Amino acid sequence: MAIATALDQLEVGFDVPALPGMPESEIQTPALVLDLDALERNIRKMGEIAKAMGMRHRLHGKMHKSVDIAHLQQELGGACGVCCQKVSEAEVFARGGIMDVLVTNQVRDPAKIDRLARLPLLGARALCCVDDKDNVADLSAAATRHGTQVECLVEIDCGAGRCGVTSTKAVVDIAQAIAMAPGLRFAGIQAYQGAMQHLESFEERREKLDIAIGMVRDAVEALRALGLECDIVAGGGTGSYYFEGASGVYNELQCGSYAFMDADYGRIRDADGQRIDQGEWENALFILTSVMSHAKPDKAICDAGLKAQSVDSGLPFIYGRDDVEYVKCSDEHGVIADPDGVLKVNEKLRLVPGHCDPTCNVHDWYVGVRNGAVESIWPVSARGRAY
Repeated sequence: MAIATALDQLEVGFDVPALPGMPESEIQTPALVLDLDALERNIRKMGEIAKAMGMRHRLHGKMHKSVDIAHLQQELGGACGVCCQKVSEAEVFARGGIMDVLVTNQVRDPAKIDRLARLPLLGARALCCVDDKDNVADLSAAATRHGTQVECLVEIDCGAGRCGVTSTKAVVDIAQAIAMAPGLRFAGIQAYQGAMQHLESFEERREKLDIAIGMVRDAVEALRALGLECDIVAGGGTGSYYFEGASGVYNELQCGSYAFMDADYGRIRDADGQRIDQGEWENALFILTSVMSHAKPDKAICDAGLKAQSVDSGLPFIYGRDDVEYVKCSDEHGVIADPDGVLKVNEKLRLVPGHCDPTCNVHDWYVGVRNGAVESIWPVSARGRAY
């Protein structure tokens, strides 16, 4: 997508960390760097997997918050649309030309409901999740006021313990209320099992999904008996998509982190016991950092600290190196254990962040690199859109 400011008006080191055509070695750090070859392979692979399973894949916008990457996922991976978590985030993608937008969350505040109901005026299909009948009337009133349609998925809590209803009766009651409400359309079920995505054991994840699949199947059958068909039965993440895809009841996946592959997801195991970042998916997202001090012989200090990343899921690891280790961080500094003193001041390292989603949200730009040179810079389009 077009960047608001012309590239030739942007100053490297102030406005942006790099510009197209620069060598990777000159990128200003810390910066988010994308290995474009790895990213494109991940995107194509997920598209092929979803197609082989007979599933739609709806990309997860909250992971990268980038309109450019979303378009890439549609073009290379055949993604049908985008999941967002907040209405303002959804607006960014709709304004950026992604025309099928699902807010995988409840929208209850009157001002947010009003903005959601106006999304179709941008030409976008607008969907959201509902887990309370009291929400139906407010959504209906807003859609009717604007002469639009909001499609609604009833959310099932299938193990995450957050939003969503826990009984088939509650699903049916809400679905019937949606189906009868002016301006709304009952579109199906949202059932994402988020609590198990990062369980290391493949079998433990399967056990959790078996429970979720049973709940979803019961709900779909009860709705069908009443003449309510589900256009969308959605869920599935990077740690579970193979279960939902083989379930015979889900028809839409919502994987996000597969495209970037962070350290926390990378630790989980596939059916053969292998880490998924060592075969199933490739690391494509990195925090490029520079060594800024080596005053202590056994430790180096880099410029990527807490303000360059999220460490809620653990510290990053240094990509392609086993002789040095990122061991702790403060606001602006990262401490790297360097027992043999191999690192040099200004040497650049690639860090694989512990958790990609909140890490991306603290940066303004992605720097796309191929063959050692900067090929593209993309804004983190929906950064800060948390309302």
